[in-house]
Amino acid sequence: MNEILYGVIAVLFLALLAGAFVLGYRRARVVVYEYECGLLFVNGRFKRLLQPGAYAFFPLTHRVETVDLRSRTITIQGQEVLSEDNVSIRVSLGLRYRVADAYRATVSSASHLDELYLLVQTGLRDLVGQTQIETLLAVRGEMGARLLEMTRAAAEELGLELKSVAVKDIMFPGELRNIFAQVVNARQEGKAALERARGESAALRSLANTAKLMENNPALYKLRMLQSLEKSRGNTIYVTSLEDSPLLLPSGK
Repeated sequence: MNEILYGVIAVLFLALLAGAFVLGYRRARVVVYEYECGLLFVNGRFKRLLQPGAYAFFPLTHRVETVDLRSRTITIQGQEVLSEDNVSIRVSLGLRYRVADAYRATVSSASHLDELYLLVQTGLRDLVGQTQIETLLAVRGEMGARLLEMTRAAAEELGLELKSVAVKDIMFPGELRNIFAQVVNARQEGKAALERARGESAALRSLANTAKLMENNPALYKLRMLQSLEKSRGNTIYVTSLEDSPLLLPSGK
């Protein structure tokens, strides 16, 4: 009787073990998609990279982590930083990156995205802190490229490829924004006044040259007057002699 009972218990135990094994085998089925890379760990140690495809592993000893290799774009919202001349501004950035080394990106940091945020924020503070505000505004288009060069090597240490960094916006406090607007308006007005002065100077030089030519060549004065009269209407011309200037009277007088 006891032997039969023990036998039944043994069969049930083996059945449960077989069921658990089959169930565990099914749950360990992993699919690595075309845009991913798989990392296989056996007993907690990295074994190898898995290319796209379907895999099945024993779950008690094997574990697979998948890493997305597609490019991503993220926005770093306005970061308050101080320029070299102690002007406080807020700068927002746009980043484009991808995971270049799946193993390093997974093992080197618990969150490579957080590490990237910190890396770029630190680089931004260093860059702005070494530049005066007027220079910063003048080279705004170059800030992204300079920041990319400053942070690219450190990003590679995290297993990431930082493709581009762009400055999306530079914001000033209200009072500074009004001051800079006044400065810009003053500069524009100064440029306009300078252009007007240059135009007036050019016109005066032209008149002076014309007057000098007419003074040295009286015939030019007469020819110029005749050209002007030719374009006008309703005037009567009386010429007394070639040496004298023509006499102009309105028509009907």
